[in-house]
Amino acid sequence: MSENSFVLTLSCADQPGIVAAVTTELFEGGANIAESAQFWDRQTGRFFLRIAFNASETKSRDAFERQLQPVASRFDMKLSIADLARRPRVVLMVSKFDHALLHLLYQVRAGWLNADVVAIVSNHPDSRRTAEMEGIPFHYWPVTAETKAEQEGKLLALVRDEDVDLVVLARYMQVLSENLSKRLSGKIINIHHSFLPSFKGAKPYHQAHARGVKLIGATAHYVTSDLDEGPIIEQETERVTHAMDADDLVAVGRDVESRVLARAVKYHLEGRVMLNGHKTVVFR
Repeated sequence: MSENSFVLTLSCADQPGIVAAVTTELFEGGANIAESAQFWDRQTGRFFLRIAFNASETKSRDAFERQLQPVASRFDMKLSIADLARRPRVVLMVSKFDHALLHLLYQVRAGWLNADVVAIVSNHPDSRRTAEMEGIPFHYWPVTAETKAEQEGKLLALVRDEDVDLVVLARYMQVLSENLSKRLSGKIINIHHSFLPSFKGAKPYHQAHARGVKLIGATAHYVTSDLDEGPIIEQETERVTHAMDADDLVAVGRDVESRVLARAVKYHLEGRVMLNGHKTVVFR
């Protein structure tokens, strides 16, 4: 029998019977659960659940949503179901440093990231050749104080017209406006070094080297109107030594940034990340 694959995610106030009610409805709908993870945040009293399941090809995502609607209403759930047959549509944004962009494109090509990259957007022309080699539309939109609002409007139009599920800032070195951050809340991921709030501005790895830092890393997070302070999805650190020069630290930083961003994107695309106020719940 052919099967469809789905991922259900939900959050609600914690109370008895949530898992039993949901899994009973899935069973009665002919679902077979392949993976399940749950978390109760005792501080906020919120409950989070992720279930990956299979069903016969005659059962659609909409049918499961209709079947689960009474349960969702009874427990006042925020519930969604993703059909894994539909590949998420992604826009990648980059400035001059393209290491994170290239890593993401490779992971898509290799099949580790299940997504379709529908566009590459940049405020510099440097990545045009990469986009052409990958067969991906390239949008070169220079940003100045005068054109910033216009370019962000173009991005929102692109997201709408291409039915985009996720925007990834793969070292896109522009601060997004509060309006754009709110419009794409929960749908845009950024990567930066983990020195913040230290070593802000230009050449952070050179600043860190000058101060003898022994540990560097990267943070991937959702974008909010608070610069580099959105809910964190993934982080990693790596030790460095006094024998390394500033260029060595930059090389280590590029590697860590690329890996951390790719994992964060993967977790998001697979429905493993759930917002919990200023934090996230990540079911790895």
